[in-house]
Amino acid sequence: MRNLSKAILVFVVSVLMSSNVNAQYYIVKGIVVDSLTLAPLSYISVSLQGTTDGVSTDAKGHFFFKTHHSQAVLKVSSVGYELYKRKIHLPKDNDLEIRIKPASYNLAEVIIKPKREHYKKKNNPAVEFVRGMIAHRDDNSLNNLDYWQRDCYGKTTFAINNFDSVKQRKSEYRRFKFLMSYVDTSAVTGKPILTVSTRELLATDFYRKSPHEEKQWINARRHAGIDEMFSQQGIQAMINEVFKDVDIYENNITLFTNKFVSPLSHIGPSFYKYYLMDTLQINHERCVDLAFVPFNSESFGFTGHLYVTLDSTYFVKRAILNFPKKINLNFVDYMILEQDFKRSDLGCRLLTHENIQTVFKLTDKGDGIYAQYLKDFYNYSFNLSPEAKEAYNRPEKVIEENVALSRPAVYWNEKRPAGVITNNEKSVDVMMKRLRSYPVFYWTEKIFSILFSGYVPIPRDAPLFYYGPVNTTINSNSLEGVRIRAGGMTTAWLDPHLFLKGYVAYGFKDKRVKGLAEIEYSFNKKKEYANEYPIRSLKLRYESEVNQYGQDYIYTSKDNMFLMLKRQRDDRIGYIRNMGLTYTNEFYSGLSVNFTIQRQTLESSSLIPFIRTTGYTNQSIKQFSNTEAQLKVRYAPKEKFYQTQWNRFPISMDAPVFTLTHTVSRKGLLGSSYTYNHTEAGVQKRFWFSAFGYTDVILKAGKVWNKVPFPLLIFPNANLSYTIQPESYSLMNAMEFMNDEYCSWDVTYYLNGWLFNHLPLVKKTKWRSILSSRGLYGHLSNKNNPLLTDGLYQFPDGSFMMNSIPYVEVGVGIENIFKVLRFDYVWRLTYRNLPGIDVSGLRVSLHVTF
Repeated sequence: MRNLSKAILVFVVSVLMSSNVNAQYYIVKGIVVDSLTLAPLSYISVSLQGTTDGVSTDAKGHFFFKTHHSQAVLKVSSVGYELYKRKIHLPKDNDLEIRIKPASYNLAEVIIKPKREHYKKKNNPAVEFVRGMIAHRDDNSLNNLDYWQRDCYGKTTFAINNFDSVKQRKSEYRRFKFLMSYVDTSAVTGKPILTVSTRELLATDFYRKSPHEEKQWINARRHAGIDEMFSQQGIQAMINEVFKDVDIYENNITLFTNKFVSPLSHIGPSFYKYYLMDTLQINHERCVDLAFVPFNSESFGFTGHLYVTLDSTYFVKRAILNFPKKINLNFVDYMILEQDFKRSDLGCRLLTHENIQTVFKLTDKGDGIYAQYLKDFYNYSFNLSPEAKEAYNRPEKVIEENVALSRPAVYWNEKRPAGVITNNEKSVDVMMKRLRSYPVFYWTEKIFSILFSGYVPIPRDAPLFYYGPVNTTINSNSLEGVRIRAGGMTTAWLDPHLFLKGYVAYGFKDKRVKGLAEIEYSFNKKKEYANEYPIRSLKLRYESEVNQYGQDYIYTSKDNMFLMLKRQRDDRIGYIRNMGLTYTNEFYSGLSVNFTIQRQTLESSSLIPFIRTTGYTNQSIKQFSNTEAQLKVRYAPKEKFYQTQWNRFPISMDAPVFTLTHTVSRKGLLGSSYTYNHTEAGVQKRFWFSAFGYTDVILKAGKVWNKVPFPLLIFPNANLSYTIQPESYSLMNAMEFMNDEYCSWDVTYYLNGWLFNHLPLVKKTKWRSILSSRGLYGHLSNKNNPLLTDGLYQFPDGSFMMNSIPYVEVGVGIENIFKVLRFDYVWRLTYRNLPGIDVSGLRVSLHVTF
């Protein structure tokens, strides 16, 4: 299921953990409270005057940051409170309690009062200043140049937060006393942390304006930690999507698989309140502190500060972004994003440093997981270098040689940028080896790996074979009764080019053996799985199976035991045998081509008989065969997905996906029973509406061009389960409608809390509303209507032809119930009088999302 990728993403973020950078510094920490109520104040700006050292207070009013200054003026500022200043001497002055007073004062036309503020956009100098920034936001863009390149150092770390002595005495940690020697102190929260995953990257970024192209050449990469039990390609793809590179000059900023309104968005003045605060010097340039906060604190925006030069260029020297305390975002308890910029000799804006620090929590009472995503950019150049020419000649967008994963420590020490201190990568690796020497941890890790991958590795380390998927071991249906299945696949550790896959299944009611045997040769050398991107392979397969007409579960196996519970009797089942040869070629552009030649035999069953009508004569047909050629073309530029052993789950639908398929057979050629031409086309795309959520749109159309029996017609995809399944109809029966041409739509609007955030009581639940509509307009031509044309098979009972009215169902849903559940209530608007149908119903799914 599509939601599985988000469920995995949140779980991984919840079990992985991060680290800090050690150096010589002084610690400034304390708490900020209201001087009258003594209530802690969240997200208050605390800094050292004249420097960029500082932080915002957390949800409980605490602050903690590092500085190299032993004496400075501490400044605490917030809208609605008087400016607080105090000279401090470090390390003497620490554990500060700052009491700030509510204020009532005028800032030009902006009137600021505690609790209730009257904010005006008209004639507001802060708003006019922002409009000037928005009008000139592209003036200093690096992408105005013909070429540029830069070196990049990246580090992502995850850690158990607040790993103090109390937590160390808990039963789950007590037997691992050696962990105490790996405990460090967070530079953000000041709390003890235990780093259990860390990733480092050294790369070079390339940009060309015309023809437009962006490349990244990875020079070195390494990782260590608990996330090694998951697919490394999938984990890296998800981390890149969760902590996406941020451009504050875009209208929307993508983080945590959501889009947030940028403070420099074109709709910014309607979404944010802006305030011109103090001026200060940053790298010898006089800047103004521009503060901003959303009008609605539950909406998908930021609070924070932009430090902007006081000249005509509106140059941002530094940006600090936080999430509002009441934002309707799951699992993220705290987030701060910091960016530093410098001006090049050409006047361009160069990003030099980016730091995202966050605390993830599954529950409000837990300590959560501390994470840090750090990037440094340096060695900018603006000419077409030989390295850039070589990169542009490569088809990949991300270029990574095998040597990148095996760089020695000497290489890392030489190539890391000056000032970067790292001392925990090797210790994490050593700590994990010690943990895995304990059977209880070793087997727990393996069990989690099996649960999320669905496969059992054999042997356990560097497996040559994967047994599974385990959730298909037992199932049942009306034709087979109870069904058992066992199978698996080989891996690249056995052979990086040759892969075997198969399974055997048996139905106790029909007493027939089914199965799959597949051999695939990959022209590309694989790291672990046969279906790693990009695929360029030749595959020979034979399959003998049941054929569940009108049911296609896209992101899960039809044998998934969790789909056994059905709202209707699953009695549209026959048999199919298929032997084919497939060539697949995926290109880095997002284009993929799949060409198959196959011999397909469709066999009748007691549930789906083949009865051919000629005049007044009926003839029972056991089976028929066709030899087909099929061409599939798919174009999905910039697609992001989570890779597993057997499938790919989209991380987002931001990138459009176009598909075109044509299948052809010729009667009499290689034993074909019918001439058959079938064309399908589709497109899907996610559309973001900034603060108002997003919509997923899927459009499809298809046509069968020849006279064929009903098993070769087009059946809409019916979902007989009580779960929410993508690209299927929740209230339609299998084979309910017979078509030889159709067009369909599937539109789902996720309001992202935009509606419920405005309801005083409901907004506390952090529920999010969903609206959906899906439908199909189909038609059956006379040549394929057995009532009008001889030689066709009789339709099964309960199958109908559509008239001029399309099939339509609509739904209203609520997601984010207990943060993990989605409920939809669905209504069928047309064809409500047909026998044996459901006109409405409740559907549910696990929907874990930020």
